[in-house]
Amino acid sequence: MNDEQLLRYSRQIMLPQFDVAGQERLLQSRVLIVGLGGLGCPVAMYLAAAGVGHMVLVDFDQVDLSNLQRQIAHGQTDIGSPKVTSAQATLQQLNDSIVVEAINERLDEGALAEQISHADAVVDCSDNFTTRQMINRLCVGQKTPLISAAAIRFEGQLSVFDPRHDDAPCYRCLYAVDNDENLSCSESGVLSPLVGVVGTMQALEAIKVLSQVGKPLVGKLMLFDALYSEWRTLSLPRDPSCPVCSG
Repeated sequence: MNDEQLLRYSRQIMLPQFDVAGQERLLQSRVLIVGLGGLGCPVAMYLAAAGVGHMVLVDFDQVDLSNLQRQIAHGQTDIGSPKVTSAQATLQQLNDSIVVEAINERLDEGALAEQISHADAVVDCSDNFTTRQMINRLCVGQKTPLISAAAIRFEGQLSVFDPRHDDAPCYRCLYAVDNDENLSCSESGVLSPLVGVVGTMQALEAIKVLSQVGKPLVGKLMLFDALYSEWRTLSLPRDPSCPVCSG
């Protein structure tokens, strides 16, 4: 690290558990973020600010007026622009010393697999069930840590699926393929700060995975009730009959 980086990240480096080694691991990391909406915006902004060295942003949507209530990487002048280019500009304003790559298209399974093969971790901020299951299958196949979260109405959830651990569950252990994939913010609504709370926690878990500091939420599911400001953490065991990760 140079002098400017030592100053920029000094508040993290002074943490004894984190130190220079943790920061260097972040700077050398490459993260794939799928979805630059309500969750993806705070995730990307905090990972950029924390010093993740290479970030790849994937989304095929454009910024809409209804997004601005919660998608904080975008502004009024970005309406009609691709979300990835809007977010890319915001992140480079936050930290111009990192690499931010924008992919403005819907990736098929092969292209997504290629991106995952280069990533140290994947952060799933997508908003449909089919994409989530595909990302999970590919991460399990390539043994890439997956930080997954969701937020709708007043409820949020978060977990880390790390196939590098033999006993770790995957997303398919939690949700079968016949779950409702039409549950979206546009149809069900969402409270603005909820995605910030859950997205910030998702960024925290990604930093823990990448820096190898602390204990990520592997084998656990964290639930948040925004109406009562209550957190619950449940045990999430591996499903021995899971068609994706049971082998």
